[in-house]
Amino acid sequence: MSASPAPTPEGADQAGPLYLTWDNIGLATTELAQQTLAAGVPQAVVGIVRGGLIPAVWIAHRLGVHDVRTIEVTRTTSDAVNAAKTPLPTVRNPASIGNLTGLDVLLVDDIAGSGTTLAHTAQMVRDLGPARVRTAVLAVNRANWPAGSEPHYRIDHIARLTTTWVVFPWEEQHDQL
Repeated sequence: MSASPAPTPEGADQAGPLYLTWDNIGLATTELAQQTLAAGVPQAVVGIVRGGLIPAVWIAHRLGVHDVRTIEVTRTTSDAVNAAKTPLPTVRNPASIGNLTGLDVLLVDDIAGSGTTLAHTAQMVRDLGPARVRTAVLAVNRANWPAGSEPHYRIDHIARLTTTWVVFPWEEQHDQL
């Protein structure tokens, strides 16, 4: 993994979820684009559907990348705060990602808890023969991260670290503030 600056922890003393705003997302995608640019502009940006699609598009625009693709991989069973996880990531329609042979790819998701979904999806992408795969997330929830490992050793680009559930502005429960 490439060395990105360590993100600043947020939400450490927060009792409930961290509600991010569209302004927060704009700043975070700009930060991820700058981190990515430091190691070169990717040829394709792949968003993990659903949550990773919005930041993937924003990052692609910031980098001037027109090749934006999606892959649907999930572990969370619902959109509820602290929703249960499936034991293994569920993949739907893997062929939708297309041919990545020889490309420099940036894989984007909104959140990493344990990092399982991102790692699983990154391996799926690597199996398609790209020249390089980098990973980026808006936030890492350290409360779910495996003990004894650091997220920045497994994820190339991270905008935020937190220790609580994150609610994004595109999620229904965000409107219930």
